[in-house]
Amino acid sequence: MTRVYVSAIMPITLEQAWSVLRDFNGLPDYHPFFARSEIEAGKPADQIGCVRHFHDYDGNFIREELLTLSDREHRCCYRILEAPALPVQGYVAEMCLKPVTTTGQCFGEWWAEFEVADADREDAVQRVSDTFRLAFDGAVERCQG
Repeated sequence: MTRVYVSAIMPITLEQAWSVLRDFNGLPDYHPFFARSEIEAGKPADQIGCVRHFHDYDGNFIREELLTLSDREHRCCYRILEAPALPVQGYVAEMCLKPVTTTGQCFGEWWAEFEVADADREDAVQRVSDTFRLAFDGAVERCQG
């Protein structure tokens, strides 16, 4: 099992970060990798079990299912259903935000666990790490811009 973990201190409040990152359909609004996204079957983007189908700028797509979303804990969990260009199996990711009470900033954690062939491990770990890191950066830019 491979595990990727990324954390960040964001110079925005917990509420600001959560307002961006909780939107399961919002990746193209703040993430430079993704061109478009839609929630399948017209379900709300915050409904447990909804499936987002999104595309990167190279035309690759990923389908992910929302497993948990907690406004109380500022946490969400999802799994990949289909990702032809990312050779992983059993991929589950979770993101959690916490307030930094001494500064008013936000601490974010994002991690994923998955199986991947040894030959693909380095590339998969880098791509997942970059995705999480750029999501945190994009949330900050969206709130400050």
